[in-house]
Amino acid sequence: MRVLVTGGAGFIGSHVVDVLVSAGAQVAVLDDLSTGRFENLNPGANFYRGSIEGAELVELIERERPAVVFHQAAQVDVQRSLREPLADVKTNISGTLNLLEVCRRFGVKKVVYASSAAVYGNPSYLPVDEKHPVEPLSCYGISKYVPELYLETYRHLYGLNYTVLRYANVYGPRQDVQGEGGVVAVFTWKLLRGESPCIFGDGEQTRDFIYVKDVAAANLAAIDGGNGMVLNISTGAPVSVNTLFAGLKEITGSPLGAVYGPPRPGDITHSYLSAERAGAAVGWSPRYSLAEGLRETVAHYAEKSSMPPCGAGRG
Repeated sequence: MRVLVTGGAGFIGSHVVDVLVSAGAQVAVLDDLSTGRFENLNPGANFYRGSIEGAELVELIERERPAVVFHQAAQVDVQRSLREPLADVKTNISGTLNLLEVCRRFGVKKVVYASSAAVYGNPSYLPVDEKHPVEPLSCYGISKYVPELYLETYRHLYGLNYTVLRYANVYGPRQDVQGEGGVVAVFTWKLLRGESPCIFGDGEQTRDFIYVKDVAAANLAAIDGGNGMVLNISTGAPVSVNTLFAGLKEITGSPLGAVYGPPRPGDITHSYLSAERAGAAVGWSPRYSLAEGLRETVAHYAEKSSMPPCGAGRG
């Protein structure tokens, strides 16, 4: 099977490429390397440097003729989405619409779209399932949700199939360690460098931490299932930031404590998602425990600890 992964040099996208190559797919990658890294690229994939917003997308899809597109490219910096909402729209909404138009034009069969738990906003009940109201609290949450509406419209009008995967808090190797990098990457990097990380608030806020290799496996499972569906990709288990930090301290052997700061405005106190629908629809469930995922993550950053930190990025 011929497939395309947008953002395939990024954090999550590169792991999706890895599982697709291992499964025997013929994989093309589109990434502008503005935040992705060339070193993340799987040598078994055909790489094209370019943007989902650019005309080069037409040439790529016309040449590669993918049956399935895994759409991972995005602007994921929440704060940037508030500072520069038009830039956020340009990538996440206009860029996605450009991709759908090219997919329609060249007969792509299916799009697997990386959405986010940010579309839900502040949970009105827990765990959050796919029937939960969509009430995003940021421009980023809005710009990740709008493409879901376009996907349904393109399926209805043109027969372009899709599966939407709403990711919980993804962590693992290759994640950015600065800017809007995930808390696991930030904590790990600082501990390995002998620095105390900052925890905003009292640390008792909870999140649903899902390992990136489990997320990649969910994308693979969505090739043949979940058509026309929205699926949460999560562990279904809440973990406090304090518990997370304690686990990383133990794995790294660091004696350092955290520095506690004031809560950040708009931060959600508790959030975790139900992944039952994903299990029923595509037979997917997370395989990695938090401890296993953290150990692999720490090992990755320990190996890379002499590498200069990368800039704020997207996955």
